Amino acid sequence: MAASSRFSLAARCSLLLTAAALVLVLLSDGAHGHGAGLSSSFYDGSCAGTRDIVRRVIQDARVVDARIPASLIRLHFHDSFVNGCDGSLLLDDNLQAAIMTEKNVPANNRSARGFNVVDDIKRALENACPGIISCADILALAAEISVELAGGPSWTIPLGRRDGTTTNIKSANNLPSPFDPLQTLHEKFRNLGLDDTDLVALQGAHTFGWTQCQFTQRNCTAGQRAGALVNLDGVTPDVFDNKYYGNLLQGRDQLPSDQVMLSDPVAAATTAPIIRRFSGSQQDFFRNFAASMIKMGNISPLIGRDGEISNQARAPLYI
Repeated sequence: MAASSRFSLAARCSLLLTAAALVLVLLSDGAHGHGAGLSSSFYDGSCAGTRDIVRRVIQDARVVDARIPASLIRLHFHDSFVNGCDGSLLLDDNLQAAIMTEKNVPANNRSARGFNVVDDIKRALENACPGIISCADILALAAEISVELAGGPSWTIPLGRRDGTTTNIKSANNLPSPFDPLQTLHEKFRNLGLDDTDLVALQGAHTFGWTQCQFTQRNCTAGQRAGALVNLDGVTPDVFDNKYYGNLLQGRDQLPSDQVMLSDPVAAATTAPIIRRFSGSQQDFFRNFAASMIKMGNISPLIGRDGEISNQARAPLYI
């Protein structure tokens, strides 16, 4: 073989190896930051009935408690914003394993709920497909199904997350608050790769469910005890629709963190136009909400050999 031909072959091989190495690096980075490695068909061969099982448990639960769909989507939010979507919110205190639960931080204490339904889902899935479905994926599936059952959009969920074995109390203490100004909300969302459209769309989950009166703009009215519940949407409180944005435009929203997306001086150039757009088109809101939920659900998932598949919702395997 001529020297020039040998050089050309070596050069091509070198370029191919370099390109392959670059792809591996990008995949490795993306696996933790952008949901690479997740797949909507992840359980097709190992537990094909996963979604049907989750749906059945939630349907039964909402017959007894109409608040359950909104409660389950909130669990997914508060899990995803801390350590990424790894199920860490579900872990209980365990002094031996040096785990302090995220359930006791102000944003979750006495307000995060629906853990019993997650337990029921996990139990049903373990009976059908032992050791297969992660608690992190259960939260993602439960959120999507809850929205659909309440009349909202459905979307195809990338699956394959594994469960974390640690909590992050510092991050849990920095969850978005009902009293955050718009600048703080911008920062908290952008730190996780979520933009203004994601912020406005995801806040739209306040279109159903309840909140405690002390978190509202009007606080608790005369005669209301602390902790009394009020509808987040007084028009269609149990339906997932775009009425939330109409309420905002009419000054009938409940949470201060909702109102700032319209009233803050910087809102006119950032969040306010999105609110008006979603108010005028439920289809536009649904489409963007689904996209933002997928984006949020892809925050730093544990995949491959990271984490584990917990055999119960409230504790990792080794406890």
